[in-house]
Amino acid sequence: MASNRGPVSFILADDGGLTVRRGGGGLVSGLSDVARDYDLRWVCAALSDDDRSAVRAGRLDDGVRMLDIPQAVFHRAYNAVANSTLWFVNHLLYNTPTAPLFDTRFWREWESYREYNGAFALALAEDAAHEARVMIQDYHLTLAPAMLRMERPDVRISHFSHTPWAPPEYFSLLPDDVAAEVLSGILGADHAGFLAWRWAWAFMDCCEAILGARVDRESRTVTYEDRTTRVGVHPLGVDGDALWARAAEPDVESHMTAIKEQVGDRRLIVRIDRTELSKNIVRGLAAYREFLADHPEWHGRVVHLAFAYPSRHDLPEYREYTAAVQRCAKEIEDAYGTEEWDPLILNVNDDYPRSLAAYRMADVLLVNPIRDGMNLVAKEGPILSPRCALVLSREAGAAAELGPDSLLVNPFDVSGTAAALHRALIMPEDERAERAARLRTAATALPPQQWFADQLAALDAT
Repeated sequence: MASNRGPVSFILADDGGLTVRRGGGGLVSGLSDVARDYDLRWVCAALSDDDRSAVRAGRLDDGVRMLDIPQAVFHRAYNAVANSTLWFVNHLLYNTPTAPLFDTRFWREWESYREYNGAFALALAEDAAHEARVMIQDYHLTLAPAMLRMERPDVRISHFSHTPWAPPEYFSLLPDDVAAEVLSGILGADHAGFLAWRWAWAFMDCCEAILGARVDRESRTVTYEDRTTRVGVHPLGVDGDALWARAAEPDVESHMTAIKEQVGDRRLIVRIDRTELSKNIVRGLAAYREFLADHPEWHGRVVHLAFAYPSRHDLPEYREYTAAVQRCAKEIEDAYGTEEWDPLILNVNDDYPRSLAAYRMADVLLVNPIRDGMNLVAKEGPILSPRCALVLSREAGAAAELGPDSLLVNPFDVSGTAAALHRALIMPEDERAERAARLRTAATALPPQQWFADQLAALDAT
């Protein structure tokens, strides 16, 4: 459905804009604050039958253009390529003896990914005013910048990657043509943004090794086919005041009371994640189990609150992973639970107020992803808990900012993570408070408003 208004000066394109918009989260309020002087439009894909019905019935406001992409095309582009291929590559998730396997079926899926990106590029070209700013988001839309550039060379384009980026030797698992098309697609933008310099350097390394592009690391530019793209890093932080305001509401207080009734005065190790393969929940549970085996003095004195919320259950790998999380949790409960003590409370039902309550009560926050573009959980926890010790994977983008005051771990080292959990629990109170204060400062240094403003400024400077 096209908007009732004419071309606009500022467009945000993402894979599912209305789900973000309806959520009312920090990114949306941040964008609104920064872009209030612009004629703003979201271009997004319809994700559900209700969304598609809204498109067809014309029930969307002028600030949104939602694309009714055929369901088969959407499924192949969104699930088979974006979430099952590009996500796996950039998070280094493949079990390479058996996957990936790029056969005839994959090439049909890749053609749908091209079609999906082409639909976005066409909509953006239609909606953009002369020399408009267009911000394109993430791995679902890697081809759209170059496609839009072909249609509208006058517009200024940025692409932002919320994921990590794989090094060339792993990115080259992709078929040569696909790897080149993804890289050159992003290089259609004037500005390519990442959450951490580690991911930006890896992208530039891929452009040099796979495309033969000219990379100037001092000026942070990539030149390919007579076009130069500037590469920048824009870490995403948390709006601390807004988070605290939400965490002080009655529903959160009610959950805190319920948790207190469950755990009493015991110390709390908290994790809050989606059951996403990259989040490494199973190894985190294994580390807690090893901690209990190594430190019987903590039996009855500590509880692990593990909130593992559903993710991508339309993909078989994710359904099995959720089952593996539940099996591991049951093994811990069977081995260590008593009538007086539940060592582990696992919940797989999404409940945001309960998560905020857990943050506020955390003595230790465990964030151990295999690989993560940033990880806002690592930033939210220390904001809400004045005495939170953070056990953080060195493979999270947030480690670049939070590492000095965290207990950094190798996410594959279960024994090392178990030792870090113990160190976090016995950390002296003055050290705990000092670290937590510095973590809060780092976590709130670049809130969503600043994140958007920095990207707009970088795009204007190209």
